[in-house]
Amino acid sequence: MLDDPRTVRITGDETAAVYRRADDVDAELHPERYRGRPVPEAYCWSNLTSGNGSRALWLLLLPFMVVNLAHWMRPATKGLGRSQRLYGVLVRLVALTLTVLLTAAACEVALDLTAWQCAGSARCVADRSWLGFLSPEQHGWWSQPGRRLALAAVVPTALVVLLWYLSNRTWSAYEAQRPPTDELPVGAPAATREAPGTEGASAADGGRAADESGAVDEGRAASDDPVTVRPALGRPGFWYGRRLVARLRAAHTAAGFLTIAAALTAAATDHDRSADAGPLGPLGLLLQATLAGCAAVVLWVVCSRGRSERKRDGSLDKLLISALPATALGVLVLAVVHAAWSRPGWVSAGGLPGNLTFLVLALAQIALIVVLVVTAQVLHRRAPHPRIAMRGLGGPAVAMLACALGGVMTGGVAQRVADWLDGDATPGMDEGAIVGPPVLLSWQASVIPVLLVLLLIPVAVLGVRTVRAARRLAPLIEREYEKETADPFRTRQVAGARARAALTDYAPRLVGVLSGASLLLGAGAVAGSWLSGQVPGEAAEGTDSFVESVADTAQSIGSWLVGLGFLLFVTWGRRAYRDASARRTIGILWDVGTFWPRAAHPFAPPCYAERAVPDLTWRILSWTGRTGGRLVLSGHSQGSVLAAAAVWQLRSATRHRVALLTYGSPLERLYGRWFPAYFGAEQLGQLSREVHCWRNLWRSTDPIGGPVRVPEDGDRPEVDRGPLRDPLAYSRTVLHPLPEPILGHSDYQADPVFAEERAALLDRLPPAALPTQRGEREPEGQGSSGRSSA
Repeated sequence: MLDDPRTVRITGDETAAVYRRADDVDAELHPERYRGRPVPEAYCWSNLTSGNGSRALWLLLLPFMVVNLAHWMRPATKGLGRSQRLYGVLVRLVALTLTVLLTAAACEVALDLTAWQCAGSARCVADRSWLGFLSPEQHGWWSQPGRRLALAAVVPTALVVLLWYLSNRTWSAYEAQRPPTDELPVGAPAATREAPGTEGASAADGGRAADESGAVDEGRAASDDPVTVRPALGRPGFWYGRRLVARLRAAHTAAGFLTIAAALTAAATDHDRSADAGPLGPLGLLLQATLAGCAAVVLWVVCSRGRSERKRDGSLDKLLISALPATALGVLVLAVVHAAWSRPGWVSAGGLPGNLTFLVLALAQIALIVVLVVTAQVLHRRAPHPRIAMRGLGGPAVAMLACALGGVMTGGVAQRVADWLDGDATPGMDEGAIVGPPVLLSWQASVIPVLLVLLLIPVAVLGVRTVRAARRLAPLIEREYEKETADPFRTRQVAGARARAALTDYAPRLVGVLSGASLLLGAGAVAGSWLSGQVPGEAAEGTDSFVESVADTAQSIGSWLVGLGFLLFVTWGRRAYRDASARRTIGILWDVGTFWPRAAHPFAPPCYAERAVPDLTWRILSWTGRTGGRLVLSGHSQGSVLAAAAVWQLRSATRHRVALLTYGSPLERLYGRWFPAYFGAEQLGQLSREVHCWRNLWRSTDPIGGPVRVPEDGDRPEVDRGPLRDPLAYSRTVLHPLPEPILGHSDYQADPVFAEERAALLDRLPPAALPTQRGEREPEGQGSSGRSSA
């Protein structure tokens, strides 16, 4: 970034820091050296997404990250505060089902497949000596089914505790980063102070900022001070959501403990109904009532309060965040004692009794997604825009994909463990099969081949369109480079790069097909498992031979695919744990997925922007306040998004001393289309008016960056400049004797236009407001907002 091997860390730590070249460390003390040229400075944040090896474990949290994205994909609208709050509640409920689903998968593996089915079968135990002490043939203390279940409950309990620990640890490191307060750095001009309370209103709500708890900020309508209407990312509390994350963490941890307790209690109560269990029967019913009451409290906590962005909410619900998980853990302990109580005649056979968790969860997820679709449509129709992805249905579609990912991961774990315990038999079908997961998991696996076949159709269509687009672009490229003698290979190379880069704009269609098909096929899988009570291969017996063959094939291939998917996750995670380059590859995925705060799921990977945005804001405020200098904030790719977020958090006087230079930026192409309530056309237009000047560079060969589509506004020129020529030269020339590469998304600084636009932005900024005691001109500064992992 600094184009110099000798760099010095100015401020920050090993995770994220600001760097300068060694020659520029004391630039402020020697302004005479920098007349007419800027002081380059770099903010490097890549370790926030691809740092140490433990980040590879975040792959297992992928469904949680995806559903958290759905929260921020709410359509832009005007008014409809209740519908906006309902949208947030629905996404948080979908996120809660994913936590229960993950815990239920751990219960399925540990309690049902291992402790109940395998340990209860002499044939299964004979091949696995480590389960011998649990076998009924040994007549030991652990041989009773309830005690086996109680011991196996340690596994899902440890998983829930691990998720709580990771969330709490990252919460202390990320959500605890306080944004700048109203207090200015020492030496800052008094003019940069704004009237308190003017940063809380939202442009989308017409000057009324409502959080999901129903609190409304009326701005300062009764005051004589002017009210600055701020976009959502400019609200003081946007990057400080520790209170909500703490509440959700307590609720999800309690939900995990209650899921384990419910599995234990359901199995024990089922036996007690059919046997003379004495006082254990009423105790089991009382325990189930307690579970229902605790579950109601969890639902109330999840639904009752959303994010509070209009102010920096530093309070914590200490009683709630400590008492709720502790109470749920106490109920789990009681369930363990109840299940482990001696029941001499209890024998385990078939599947775990009362194991309807997966069916109930699937029905709940389908219902929530359908209501979410309706809510999103209501919001979108109030303020439609042609650039919004999927006509406002991006959030429900992504929430559906999160549920599908969770189903594939949990089904893959169950299928792989069942196959491992069962040997060569097919769980649920072969006569020799002694272990099998719930029927619904087999049905869900069976629809995966159908889903892939359906997905091949739009993929093939896009492939044909790309080839045709490259052919249409060929003569345009030759005219653009003014070549009388064209090189067909070079022309095809450039045209292909441009055509492939345009595929990004078709992503909403692919997501729509994938999520819609997943919803319909998932509903079909639920119906098939519910009506037949058998795996697809058995349910199709006696029907037409073609149908029976298709069902058997789909079940076999689906079981293999979910197992393969699980193994790929494990393999990729293991490689990323050991290989820094692989972690950086995963970091590209996290760049978008973990940019947003954890507003829906507390176990999602932490939001790096809650560290990076305050870092940038503090640096800009302190440097401009101390020196009175002017600054060009330069950001590439995801760094441009961080730069925009940081500018929105600045005070008005400081914003007008900052110029913005973005390149390879996904601000409109990705964020504006998928997150219209936060990066829509209105918000980007307001950003252009708030900074002193802004220039955006883009290439038609760039699959990620694109124009921000902010038009001219009075004396302000158009923000976009592009498409830049890529490659810089079509063939060999005197200035380019060797073939120039097609740069695509990288190396924008190599284009002469970059230095030209940076110099122009510096010239357009107002003169530096210098402290009077210096008597010397301060250097102009250029900050780099971040480093793209791409």
